[in-house]
Parts: sequence; C-alpha cells; structure tokens
Amino acid sequence: MTSTPIMTVMIAAVRKAARGVQRDFGEISNLQVSVKGPGNFVTNADKRVEKILREELAKARPSYGVLGEEDGEVKGQDPDHRFIIDPIDGTTNFMHALPLIALNVALERKGEIVAAVTYNPVMDELYHAEKGTGAFLNNKRLRVSGRRDLGDAIIATALPHRGAAAAPHEAAELQAMQKATSGIRTLGSTAVEMAWVAAGRLDGVWSHGLNPWDVAAGILLIREAGGFVAPLGEGSNPLTSTGFVGTNADLLPQMQKLLAAAKA
Repeated sequence: MTSTPIMTVMIAAVRKAARGVQRDFGEISNLQVSVKGPGNFVTNADKRVEKILREELAKARPSYGVLGEEDGEVKGQDPDHRFIIDPIDGTTNFMHALPLIALNVALERKGEIVAAVTYNPVMDELYHAEKGTGAFLNNKRLRVSGRRDLGDAIIATALPHRGAAAAPHEAAELQAMQKATSGIRTLGSTAVEMAWVAAGRLDGVWSHGLNPWDVAAGILLIREAGGFVAPLGEGSNPLTSTGFVGTNADLLPQMQKLLAAAKA
C-alpha cells in the first residue's frame, strides 16, 4: 500500500530507533538499569529510543509537540498536533529477553489520535493505522476477532506486580472475567495486547492505571481494525481515562456489564 508522508515519517523514526533495541535484546548483562519505581524499570535503551524518536520526528515536523514517557511533554508551536511516544512498552519483558515488547508513536490532532505505529522489533511485526484507512500488520489488513460470546473469548489484562497491589475492584474484575471467558492472558505489554486485539489474536483487553503513551497507538489500531475502545475511568476519552476496554462490537457490552458489576 502507498504510505502517506506522515506515516512514512513515523515508520522511519520507529525503525531507526529500533536498531539499538534489536542489538541489545537478549544481552541483559550488558544493560545498565536504573529503577524508576517498583516493577517499572528504565534502561538506557528506553532513554536512547525516546531520544532518537524525538530527534527524527522533530526533523520532519518541528512545530509539533511531543509527549513521551521518559522526558515528559514539550509544547510545539502547532497547538493542534502532538506526537505521543512510548519508547519501549514492556521494559521488564525486554530485560528478561521475552520477545513481547513494542515501540510506539501516535499522532494526536486536536485531542484525537489520527495516526499510529506499534513495532515489535524482535518479532519484526510493524502495526500501523491512520484514521479512516484501516489498520495493518506488515502491510496486511487487520480485522478484530469475530467472536460474539464472551464464553468463547480469550481476554488480556495486566496483573499487579511487586509494589503495585490491585485495587479491590480489580481483583473482583479478574475473578469475574476468569469465570466468564475461555481464558485470561497477560503479555507484559499493553501495546502488544492492543495490537493483538486489532489482529484478532486476542478477543479483547482491559486494564487500569495507564498513561496516554501506553494506549495512544493501540486505540487507533483497534478502532481501524473494526473494534471499539471505551474508557473505564472517569471521562469519555480512553486516552485520558485511567482505564480502558477494547474489543469488538459484540463483546464490548458484555465486558462493560461484567466489569461494572465487579466494581459495584
């Protein structure tokens, strides 16, 4: 398929930033690691990837703002456009040589995600989407799962790690979803989980305690693959809500009803 100028820019930036990740993957003993918080490690790789992404995107769109996990937000001269960056989603997987990681860049226009790239450099899977044109994996069109009964579905979520005990309602949600589905999976990367929902590998995903860079690219991937993403926290925008649910049209009301009942 023919790539638009902005998608060409985003994909080129992600591929350039991924070169070091591919080189470092598996060489855990050579990574210098600092601890940002319990279970939330920051490696030199995270910082290097975000630096490269910021530099490459700025070359092509110098007036756009940037919001990134490591270096925060830089306002741009253009108030309508902002790149949202997650340099390595799944850093703990990366540290343990688990191949479920993703570099993510999304473009926000007036509060709406209009372009997205999620790249797993270990598996060489590049997901991309633009508003109104569909979602793709290595240029193959994606569609969300067609399963209609939650009992037949496999759903992904994040499990609490060291120092991050789940809220009572989250434990209730997990228990309820386990009883209602064919299985729960946790991949250690929300970005990969959302991309896999877009690809139909998973039937749905829900999670709490997230930031915009965790979900920005995945929101558009799922929607452009024919799915839906709805907030679980306050507000109507899953990009700014603290939680979200993503799935197809048939499973969405079933998941929302079950999660609401678990929280009550």
